Amino acid sequence: MAKLYVNPNVKKGHINPELQGHFSEHLGRCIYEGIYVGEDFQIPNVNGMRIDVVEALKEIHVPVLRWPGGCFADEYHWKDGIGPKAGRKKMINTHWGGVVEDNSFGTHEFMELCRQLGCKTYINGNMGSGTVQEMSEWVEYMTFEGVSPMADLRKENGHEAAWTVDYFGVGNENWGCGGNMRPEFYGDMYRRYQTYVRNYNGKPISKIACGANAADYHWTDKVLETVFDHGSGFMNGLSLHYYTLPTGNWSKKGSALEFDEKDWYRTLKQTLVMEDLIRNHGAIMDRYDPKKKIGMIIDEWGAWYDVEPGTNPGFLYQQSTMRDALVAGINLNLFNKHCDRVKMANIAQMVNVLQALILTEGAKMLKTPTWHVFHMYQYHQDGDLVDSYVETKGVGIEEDVKVPNLTESVSISGDGKLHVTMTNLSLEESCEIEGVFVESKVNTVKGTVLTGDMRAHNTFDAPDSVHTEDFTSIAAEGDRIRFTMPPCCVLHLEVELA
Repeated sequence: MAKLYVNPNVKKGHINPELQGHFSEHLGRCIYEGIYVGEDFQIPNVNGMRIDVVEALKEIHVPVLRWPGGCFADEYHWKDGIGPKAGRKKMINTHWGGVVEDNSFGTHEFMELCRQLGCKTYINGNMGSGTVQEMSEWVEYMTFEGVSPMADLRKENGHEAAWTVDYFGVGNENWGCGGNMRPEFYGDMYRRYQTYVRNYNGKPISKIACGANAADYHWTDKVLETVFDHGSGFMNGLSLHYYTLPTGNWSKKGSALEFDEKDWYRTLKQTLVMEDLIRNHGAIMDRYDPKKKIGMIIDEWGAWYDVEPGTNPGFLYQQSTMRDALVAGINLNLFNKHCDRVKMANIAQMVNVLQALILTEGAKMLKTPTWHVFHMYQYHQDGDLVDSYVETKGVGIEEDVKVPNLTESVSISGDGKLHVTMTNLSLEESCEIEGVFVESKVNTVKGTVLTGDMRAHNTFDAPDSVHTEDFTSIAAEGDRIRFTMPPCCVLHLEVELA
């Protein structure tokens, strides 16, 4: 029997709701067809946004949405996406599929989507192919209330009041698709560009610098060294991108649906690399920012497989199984456990792309296993991380791909309830667990579980094959609870202390 220790009296950090953030790029069918269908389309919509998709996203309380990219951001010129839609410029989406981008979804539409979702806004600016003036004018267009050329233009385009931009990314992946820059050069460019991301009318914008690709610790070190030279007061966050690749090989990543037990464990082992990245990049950040005022912003994460057969390879469309549910659960637990440094994380991507929460096909829509994990984990949002630890053992079919069988995180919400989320990475072994709550007495406990075969997934013909169920086999006595986690599962427990 494994022991789970929880000390509700020791709080270790605050869990920003933004740790369960999302990412939507002009890529494949994420925006068009997935989220936005236009005002005159036959699929039910409000101001062009699909009602079914918006309602599903509201169920998980989306806290923040990043847009317009991704690689697309550094070729996006925002003035092409404002004004009457008939007059908006068309362009070729050179990064994703070579399709025509008609710019019918632009700044006004994004802000309307965030209004409907009730979430914060995270705009990614164009440093790669854009100018300082272009970025500065975009911020002015969106956020200035007074009389100015850009504020007047916004009003002419139908929106009198300024919007709030909560986060602004100064470039994206500038080590690669955002300009193939050296870290020192990017650091100097960041210093210049961010100067003109103005805070208007007392509404501060959190500025996010482009951080590293996976384990590129040199990038983190040199960017921070450059930015901190002669002053450090103009960076609120530093990004990190890491994708789970089952093979670790970008040229042949593996199938989302056709995989075996070794692929299962290999994928989860690759997912657990995230903790090493957080610790190692965090240690570099600590040298420059020991008080942790700069947040680590993991604004692209998730599983990345080969595209589904017969689909456009530039659209990055893949199915989602119980394996992806475990990928999500592991990562979200890690973000919680490191909430002293990690302040936002945005899964890639929201709809129809990579590890999507929602898939659509015409008027049909389904919720993936990953959606169900976010639905369970939403109770951590805005809670306080409390001290917890679980005993683990290695599981796997080969020594080189063994992983710990369990991961966990525990928070206490504003109403005093404890929320325990756990994953069982084993494909075959259930796990008996005794939970010990230090200096506390358990009053009630209830739970929700997501489990199934490793390849289990939802389809448009069977959209509810994978779904959560009540987890009732829990015994509580004094300061302890006892329960058995099934294999291949994600679990949420709500514990009320006496």
